[in-house]
Amino acid sequence: MPDPPVLEHESAKLDCIHCGICLSVCPTYLQLGSEVDSPRGRIYLIKAMEEGRISVASPTFEKHMSLCLECRACESACPSGVRFSVMMNDARAAIRSATEQSLPARLLRRFVFKTMLPSRRLLHVNFRLLRFYQRSGIQKLLRTSGILKLLPRRMLEMESLLPEVPPAPRYRLPEVAPSGKTRRVSFFEGCVMPELFGPVHEATVRVLEHNQVGVCSPSRQTCCGALHLHDGERTLAQDLARRNIEAFEGDGADFIVVNAAGCGAMLKEYGHLLHDDPVYARRAHEFSHRVKDIAEYLDLIGLDTRLGTLNVKVTYDDPCHLLHGQGIKAAPRNLLKSIPGLELVELREADRCCGSAGIYNLVHPELSAKILEEKIANIARTGAQIVATGNPGCLMQINQALRARKLSVQAVHPIELLDQAYADRPSATIPAPRSST
Repeated sequence: MPDPPVLEHESAKLDCIHCGICLSVCPTYLQLGSEVDSPRGRIYLIKAMEEGRISVASPTFEKHMSLCLECRACESACPSGVRFSVMMNDARAAIRSATEQSLPARLLRRFVFKTMLPSRRLLHVNFRLLRFYQRSGIQKLLRTSGILKLLPRRMLEMESLLPEVPPAPRYRLPEVAPSGKTRRVSFFEGCVMPELFGPVHEATVRVLEHNQVGVCSPSRQTCCGALHLHDGERTLAQDLARRNIEAFEGDGADFIVVNAAGCGAMLKEYGHLLHDDPVYARRAHEFSHRVKDIAEYLDLIGLDTRLGTLNVKVTYDDPCHLLHGQGIKAAPRNLLKSIPGLELVELREADRCCGSAGIYNLVHPELSAKILEEKIANIARTGAQIVATGNPGCLMQINQALRARKLSVQAVHPIELLDQAYADRPSATIPAPRSST
């Protein structure tokens, strides 16, 4: 029998004092009430695996590692500063290396992780086909006819989560930041964001330019690698990190701005991901230090406050990887509060995960739905017309639930509200809801 894998960050487990404070903020523990589905319990399991008391390929070990959302709320609560997400990524990488998969599963993973997500061109082609499926009337026909119910349950759930695919972004950005601007940034576009949230990208560019920021976007950039790392594909995530580091070097920008919380958290950890790479370690740290979330950056430079009025009641939901992953809480709220007429009401348990967590809502749909149920109930209690949140997964998850419950609330990115307020009219209008055909 081979020796059990030794995970890379042993010190992280030693830092855990087993106080149990993390239990009160862990979504899976709160739902399941099981110690092994808490951060403390998972640390026990990881230690048992390393000591050979449980196999890394054990279904029990894999189950409890898989059930973690990696929302990182435990890291915010931990008095010892334990980096639980590091251990989870290590554990999932060990599981991926030790677990045999069927040929179809291996081929599917290879296509998604190695072929499609890193290729902006292939993604664009796939989303053009999806856009045709929606706008040609085929989707509406299949949904109303009931034919979709013949699909396997998992595929049916995936189809129901699809937002309306908008046209691709229409902006054209240079490869290198304009030299005539005092403030210059590179825009990290990501893989799925340009296809599903093109209007958010357009709003981001307009708001930056309105604030006299020169914007560029290197065309060689690729997927951030977050989905890869969280699913155990560490080597692929490292490859993507190297590609992005090379793409953004020499861009002439002071910062790299990102409007997706999950991508931002990942980009800020490239220094850690490549810490033992002799060629990229220093370059990765330099890259990560340049990354700023769009709200963080605008709050840093000071917002142009010549804004139109938005007479709307808004609540704000903290994306896990913005709050817990990047430690950013005040900046998005500051931006929203700066909009004349906008009433910002606090959301109960705004710091709790919505259950999206990358592809968690597809892998564990029942548990994801239970976690989401509490979030939607809290949103409804605010009486807000808008819930603002800065991550694509959260936007899709929350909007789908709002539609399903027929609530007159829509989820939008905070930058969309700011963009509307900058519109050239005395009183701007709130963004129209994205309908689902």
